[in-house]
Amino acid sequence: MKNLTSSEIRKMYLDFWASKGHKIEPSASLVPVNDPTLLWINSGVATLKKYFDGSVVPDNPRITNSQKSIRTNDIENVGVTARHHTLFEMLGNFSIGDYFKEEAIPWAWELLTSKEWLAFDPELLYVTYYPKDEDTKRIWKEKVGLPESHIVPFEDNFWDIGAGPCGPCTEIFYDRGVAYQDLPDGDPEMYPGGENERYLEIWNLVFSEFNHMPDGSYEPLPHKNVDTGMGLERVTSVIQNTPTNFETDLFMPIIRKIEALSGSVKYGDNPKTDISFKVIADHVRAVSFAIGDRALPSNEGRGYILRRLIRRSVMHGQKLGINRLFLFELVPVVAEIMKGYYPEVETDCDFIIKVITNEEQRFQETIHGGLDILHEVFNTMTETKTTVISGTDAFKLYDTFGFPLELTEEYAEEKGFTVDKDGFNEEMQSQRNRARAARQVEDSFSVQSAVLGDITVESTFDGYDKTSLSSELLVVIENDEIKESASAGNTAQLIFKTTPFYAEMGGQAADMGVIKAENGEIVATIVDVKRAPNGQHLHTAEMNMDLNSNQTYFLQVDENRRRGITKNHTATHLLHQALKDVLGTHANQAGSLVAPNHLRFDFTHFGQATQEELSEMERIVNQKIWDALPVVTVETTIDKAKEMGAMALFGEKYGSEVRVVDVAGYSVELCGGIHVQNSQEIGVFKILSESGIGAGVRRIEAITGQAAYEYFREKEEELLAAARLVKAQQTKEVTGKIEALRQELKDSESEKDSLRAKLLAMESQDIFADIKEANGITYITYQTKNQGMNDLRELADQWRQKAVSDVFVAASDLDGKVSLLAAVAKDKIGTVKAGDLIKEIAPLVGGGGGGRPDMAQAGGKNPAGIPQAIERVGTWLAE
Repeated sequence: MKNLTSSEIRKMYLDFWASKGHKIEPSASLVPVNDPTLLWINSGVATLKKYFDGSVVPDNPRITNSQKSIRTNDIENVGVTARHHTLFEMLGNFSIGDYFKEEAIPWAWELLTSKEWLAFDPELLYVTYYPKDEDTKRIWKEKVGLPESHIVPFEDNFWDIGAGPCGPCTEIFYDRGVAYQDLPDGDPEMYPGGENERYLEIWNLVFSEFNHMPDGSYEPLPHKNVDTGMGLERVTSVIQNTPTNFETDLFMPIIRKIEALSGSVKYGDNPKTDISFKVIADHVRAVSFAIGDRALPSNEGRGYILRRLIRRSVMHGQKLGINRLFLFELVPVVAEIMKGYYPEVETDCDFIIKVITNEEQRFQETIHGGLDILHEVFNTMTETKTTVISGTDAFKLYDTFGFPLELTEEYAEEKGFTVDKDGFNEEMQSQRNRARAARQVEDSFSVQSAVLGDITVESTFDGYDKTSLSSELLVVIENDEIKESASAGNTAQLIFKTTPFYAEMGGQAADMGVIKAENGEIVATIVDVKRAPNGQHLHTAEMNMDLNSNQTYFLQVDENRRRGITKNHTATHLLHQALKDVLGTHANQAGSLVAPNHLRFDFTHFGQATQEELSEMERIVNQKIWDALPVVTVETTIDKAKEMGAMALFGEKYGSEVRVVDVAGYSVELCGGIHVQNSQEIGVFKILSESGIGAGVRRIEAITGQAAYEYFREKEEELLAAARLVKAQQTKEVTGKIEALRQELKDSESEKDSLRAKLLAMESQDIFADIKEANGITYITYQTKNQGMNDLRELADQWRQKAVSDVFVAASDLDGKVSLLAAVAKDKIGTVKAGDLIKEIAPLVGGGGGGRPDMAQAGGKNPAGIPQAIERVGTWLAE
């Protein structure tokens, strides 16, 4: 076996598959693009789903990649086991309907054992296979030459996650030797595929040859596929001969930096502190990559995962004696390790550090809240004379505040308490079950359609500068079957030799329009256009008349709809750059919708954009419109586009040939959509709203052109109506009139408050004269109507000034809602507490409340209970 670094292993893997005709796909963003079913990219195949389910046919059916991935269903096992990670790299090679078992298995063996490549000792390699998959066993035995003793049948070797492609798999194991054997010989788990440390799985080859149908049946796939996965961290630990993944060159520089930050604790000295080193090293990698891909900490979704990873790291840092902000100091170390293949971590280092630092600071505030909760639990246990912290409480501290179970146990031990570990594990298992149930939905593929995937006719889009043309109809599809014709009254899918209709993609809505016969009659209405798996524009048409393939028809795009779309599309480009100008370069596009009447633009940002920032963006975009900037579209290579400074959508993948849309150098973006020729065609731009739609993602809704004009007309009508209401002669007087009315109302309220205060002062003469006594405590009660809590507090202030009794209780009914107030003289709060009194009487008016020992208040919904509440004051004091 060769002595290789992790970078060399990754490169060698990709080079090998490139030598077998595979296209090397770059690692995609951890945040899924156009795939709402996934929280994170969690495997190498996750970014290739569109190829496996047949919705897109790749240019090259042979693909290889090293894909950064995140899995978070077993976070609590990170650091405890040898190979659990949140972030990992999955090396994979894929065949989309091309080669299959006969090629995949020998090639895998060649990569592993050839002296030119990884040079594993063949004697130390074992494989498992699905018992019914005799082909795989035969290939291992006859083509590879593996002895029967190294080929193990295993019932679990069938990859199936629900509807879509599935099939048998074969796993390759490495024998690490007796030094790693953790079970005795003869143990039922001591074999390749069993739960042991000696035989380590390094590679899984999945052969997708069936469609798992929605009804539960299995049908042969129209195109068989290969999907393999080899964890870089795991294979690196084998090649570098380390006890766990954490001693490899992927983690040790981070661990050494953590040692330096700790000052006194060393890795390897204590198994307990080693867990903390591993947790921090793992989590900071995941957090750095995820933030670099524009996921931001929050209280939901993937943002919640990031927040939890950061908080776990901080808590484990404290266990190593690091009681200050420190995680941000590890980011440059991660960047240095990974920059050879992932230069973006180093490029975005400042941004990542800023986000992590902000989150660490937030947690320093929150951690005290967790300790407060823990101390409340301790106080309750002391009062109830219990000694075991419930699993529910322990899990709440873990899940909400990031307290590891062992930390809660340490605090508990100091108090002489223990923790219900079984109850905690039950809560944890419930969470895992929820996560697994969600993953069954998240990971599933669509069922392949053989019809669309097999259509390879040439079809071109010629609509960038045209909205109509004549074209031959090549394909007619009805009910997922190719037909010679489509009948009137039906809906069909059509492919033409050439089309001016834009297919929905890149956020731009599809064109609509009509199909006409030579005599000008409308044959069909186009209601939608999407891309077929092989790239043709697939028109969904509602048939007015019969329509036949191999005939020529006239295709007419709805020009008004197209005009609105192009204005909004160019406006989104201007808005994107304006966002960066105003908010910062981190504000990246996270999705968009370009429709005829409006545009929607999603972007990454820490918090809500202020009104001043929105106004500035709006001003910039309108200025660029009024500057009449030329909009030039250039077709060029991806490398040339980058030289031009073209902005790519974050996470998107682009081919070697791209279109660059250049708005006079102000906005330069890669885009396949349709745009105006000059910015002045947009007319005017207006932002309607800005809102949050998810973790660290904001949304702007805006309009242009005619829609903006209609919006301004509507607002003008509203302003004119307001002018009439306030009797303003001109709209410019409205603000002054409203301000005058506000002042008039304020003066009226002030006068009313003054009169009320005088009335209360007069009434108080009688109120404070009626003093009662119970159990040696003097008290006054008062009930009234149409007075709020402020009025009752004012009465209490007067009572306190007069010092006429020990206790004062007042109740009022205002619009069917009850206000209760209790006040106690400061020299009596050792005997009577206002909070206790209010809790006693509030239920009688259908409410609850509390407060300080000297003053408390409550609300209620049952005014009929006021007399009973007032009467209860005396009896409670007597008791």
